[in-house]
Amino acid sequence: MSRVTNFNELIQAVDNREEIITIERNITLERPLTLGAGTNLVGEPQENDELPTLIFQDSDGIGLTSNNSIMNLNILAPADRRAIFNSGYTENLGEFLFQNLTLTGQLSFITKAPVLFANIKIDNINILNADARHYVEQPQKYGVNVLQGALTIYNFNPDPDSLIVFQAKDLTIGQRNNPVYGSGVFIAGFGDRGGRVEVEILQTNEVHSTGKLPFGIYDIITGAIFIVNGAYAKTVIQNGETVTYGVNDMVLDAWGSVDNWIVNEPVISYGPSGIGFVNFSIVKSFTINAPIETYGQGARAYNQYDGTLEKGHFSSITTFGDGSIGIQISKEVGDITIDGDISTYGSLGNSLVKGVNMKLPASALSVKNGGIIHSITVAGNIQTFGDHITSYVVDSGGIVRNLNVVGTIIADGKNSNQVSVAIDGESPIIKFD
Repeated sequence: MSRVTNFNELIQAVDNREEIITIERNITLERPLTLGAGTNLVGEPQENDELPTLIFQDSDGIGLTSNNSIMNLNILAPADRRAIFNSGYTENLGEFLFQNLTLTGQLSFITKAPVLFANIKIDNINILNADARHYVEQPQKYGVNVLQGALTIYNFNPDPDSLIVFQAKDLTIGQRNNPVYGSGVFIAGFGDRGGRVEVEILQTNEVHSTGKLPFGIYDIITGAIFIVNGAYAKTVIQNGETVTYGVNDMVLDAWGSVDNWIVNEPVISYGPSGIGFVNFSIVKSFTINAPIETYGQGARAYNQYDGTLEKGHFSSITTFGDGSIGIQISKEVGDITIDGDISTYGSLGNSLVKGVNMKLPASALSVKNGGIIHSITVAGNIQTFGDHITSYVVDSGGIVRNLNVVGTIIADGKNSNQVSVAIDGESPIIKFD
């Protein structure tokens, strides 16, 4: 064990491969610091109870190798660098613990061949600022690339036997109106058939992010919380508002599978084509106990593109932009319940659909060809307020087996209609005022 108060003492302790290095004072470094196998950094509160800070002037921060932990520290790297990053390349990297940290810069754990295993635990991490837009390792599917996040856990090994086991509790990213750049939480495996990430639990507080993409970009997206293909999450719990701010910034996006997803605070997007919850994979249960609200053009609230949602329970859904559909179903889903209204206020507008910008009407509930809803209950209204809009639409090949609207169906705009069911679409008989 070694106690350090300055740069020279810290470097000496790392070079000596001390098992525990206790940092007692702020230290400024001119280059990255790489921990040897089994080395652990621990900050000790100073006399005023403030934790010490490691300041990296113009470089990445702390590199990891195997069986490392970092606790009770502030780490201040440039926002476009990595505050913490993996540099280990042995087959078994062992276990990593990150606890009680405040970061500027990305927390990045990317594994590549020959790494086959790593176990990562995060507890009480606050990433104040990060810019992850320039990192080149990006998943590609559905006509788009996904930008990395302020927190990036990425198994970039094509070997299907490679595995990262991950859990995170008490994670905060960005602040209201001061988002991180890129995605917020990014968890990915190597596509559908390569290396995997298994998430035991992901529990977040507030997450605020934006890709700062220019309007009109169609092949790049981000997500405040993005479970990418190759990742499987047992439990996701969100205890703070989750907000995106710009073009193509999804709020919640699943290309990977999730067993149980619980959202306890609002989901909000402000930018064009910023979908509230978009699912391409298998989500067994999704429960949101707060509103989904979108404000940008073409920003749908809930979109089932591929895969399935077995059970979905929503509080209320509201969109304000042109082309911003409330719920759009393109694949088979199970039981959907909305405790309040499905409301849209826009008319016809552009929206990003699988890498293509398309004109869409801001319908409240839309079931596309191939979309099947086994049961949907709306405790409030299905309602639209824009012009030239149909509130409830079932296209040719769309199927709704059971529909229960406790309120009514409203189309309040000019030249708007309440219901349209195609001749070869299926829907129960609807009674409304």
